[in-house]
Amino acid sequence: MDTNPVPAEWEHITKIDPEEEKKLPLLFPLYLQHTGALEVGGSKDVTGQNTEETLELVSGRPRPAIQEPSGVRQVTERTREQADYFAVPQVLNGDTEAIVGTLGSGIEYLREELGPEYLDDKLPIPLGEGLERRVVSLFSAWTLQEAVFEAYIIMNLDSAAAREASVTEDDLLSPRAAKQRAMVAETVFESEIVYLEYSGTFGGEEAVEILEDVSDALSWSRLWYGGGLDSRENVEAVLEAGADAVVVGNVFHEIADEEADLCADAVEALSTDATHGDIESWLSDECDVAETSAAEYLSTIPSLSNPTARAREYLVSTIEAALALEALRSELDGEVTSEAELATALDRRDELPGGIELSNVLGDDEQSFPRDLVAGLLAEDLDLDAEALPVEHISVA
Repeated sequence: MDTNPVPAEWEHITKIDPEEEKKLPLLFPLYLQHTGALEVGGSKDVTGQNTEETLELVSGRPRPAIQEPSGVRQVTERTREQADYFAVPQVLNGDTEAIVGTLGSGIEYLREELGPEYLDDKLPIPLGEGLERRVVSLFSAWTLQEAVFEAYIIMNLDSAAAREASVTEDDLLSPRAAKQRAMVAETVFESEIVYLEYSGTFGGEEAVEILEDVSDALSWSRLWYGGGLDSRENVEAVLEAGADAVVVGNVFHEIADEEADLCADAVEALSTDATHGDIESWLSDECDVAETSAAEYLSTIPSLSNPTARAREYLVSTIEAALALEALRSELDGEVTSEAELATALDRRDELPGGIELSNVLGDDEQSFPRDLVAGLLAEDLDLDAEALPVEHISVA
C-alpha cells in the first residue's frame, strides 16, 4: 500500500514565487487547471506577508497549494490555514546548516513564537505556564508530523538556492553519489520527496543520468525534477529517466510579463468593443503564438495535446478581459467613490471581464472569485480605499 501522502498522480507541479516582481497571469486559473499542484515558495525576497498574499490568490484555484518556505518567518498562522500541504526543504548536498541548522531554527520558531502566538489568539483565557508549554510542544510536533519533507539535490551553482544552502563546486554530485544521498533521504530521513534541482537551467544528459540512478534506488519517496523546463521534449526526457513529476516555475511567471505588454499594446491598438475575431487577428499579427511563454508553459504539461492552440485561446481571452476592464474603468471613473458603490455597479452586470472563462474552471464555491478579482483591479485603478484581493501580484494591475 502506498503510504506516501504526496499524491502519485501529480505529474506536473507549478512553482509560484511570492516575490513581488514575479507576477501571475490575469486569468491564471485557466493555465493552472492543467497542473497537478501549486507549490508556493522562493529563495529571494519572500516574506510571510507576500506568501500570505500569493496563497490568498491561488489556494485551491483550481489546484491544491503547497507552501514551501525557504525561511522560518515565511510560515504564519494564516499560511498554515491557506495551504493544503506544508513542505520542509532539506538540502542533501549543502552544508550542515541547510539541514540541521535550518530545521533547528524552524523548531525554535514554532515553539517559542508561532505556537505561543497561536494559543494567545485562540484561547479565551491563559492555561498557565506549564500547561501552555506542553500544548505548544504538541503544536510544534503536530506541525512537523503533518509536514512533508523535500530532500533537495542542488546542481546549479548559479542559483539562489545554491547560495542559500552554500552549495559549492565540491558539493556537486555524481549519479552514484546522488543515488546514495537519495537512499539516505528515503530510509533515514523518511523524506516524502527527493527533488533534483537545476533551478532555472536544464540539466540535460547529466540530469537524465542522475534521475535514472536515483529512480532505481527509490521505492517510497516521490522523485521530482525542476529546472529550465520550457518544452515538451525536455519534460519527456526527465519523465522517461524516472522522475515522478516535473516542477515548472520561471516560464509560468514569464506568461504574466508577456501578457502585460500584450494587453497594454492591445488597449492602444484596439477599441474596447473589439470582437473575438478582431483580437485573434491582431494577436496573430503581433506575435508567433507558438513562441510565446504561454505556449511554452502549456507544452510542459504532457496531458495537453495542443498547447499552441490552447495558448492562443487563453491569450485572446486575456486580451478580451483587459479591454473590458479598460471599458469599465473609463465608465466608472468619477462615477464611483467607494467600495460599496463599486460593488453595486458590478452587481448590476450579468457578465464581468474574464468571468465566464474563470467560472468554467473554478468550482461552485469559487464563483465569487471573478467578481472579487475585477473589484480588486478596479479599486486599485480608481484609487478607492477598499479591502480586496492582493491584485498587485496580478500582471495587469
